[in-house]
Amino acid sequence: MEAALLAWFDAHGRDLPWRRTRDPYAILVSEVMLQQTQVERVVPRYLGWLERWPTVEALAAASPADVIRAWQGLGYNRRGLNLHRAGQQIARDGWPEELTDLPGVGPYTAAAVASFAFERDVLPVDTNVRRVQERTGHAFSPRAGQALMDLGATVCLARIPRCGICPLAETCPSRGSRYEPLRKQSRFDGSFRQRRARALGLVAAAERPLADLDAEAVESLARDGLVEVEGGVVALPGEATIRA
Repeated sequence: MEAALLAWFDAHGRDLPWRRTRDPYAILVSEVMLQQTQVERVVPRYLGWLERWPTVEALAAASPADVIRAWQGLGYNRRGLNLHRAGQQIARDGWPEELTDLPGVGPYTAAAVASFAFERDVLPVDTNVRRVQERTGHAFSPRAGQALMDLGATVCLARIPRCGICPLAETCPSRGSRYEPLRKQSRFDGSFRQRRARALGLVAAAERPLADLDAEAVESLARDGLVEVEGGVVALPGEATIRA
């Protein structure tokens, strides 16, 4: 089964920029950006990020404010701040043996960097990989990681898998099955996430009086370290102007 998957991947795998490098920093950037953000949106932002900060040392030397501005539009802005903190830690101390020691790096992201950058014998299991594993009942090796991701993202879809073009269909026990709709993520429009994003966008453009902003959203952003409040003025980290 794995041989058929790898042959399919050789012919149909997606040509993604982070697959052309073994640089652990570049792969970490891609994996953090890909958390809860679609591949199509990530590609241009990933390329722009590496053009601006091509090394972990360059990112570490950036200001948190510049990093937050650069992250705007990708969503879940704490990811950008954690990536910056991770870069500072790596630039100072080197890559840790346990990658989950880095800010914002959980088990999946750690496994992905370990596999794709450091060539460790570990299979990163995201939602797509887990789906293929569960439906086929097959234990794939770490070398099938990228292929499993692509198969799950483009063929073995969550609700209506495209079994007619699947390279594993012949021996898959789930062939022809359809599944209940997945629980959708809560709507962004009108949500507190939207209020946070709106407030952060305004502050990223220019510091603002707290009285002109959504106070509850600002309080939440401040707890996450995304903004600072000084003398009634809200600004990005390190940019607050103290008012008398």
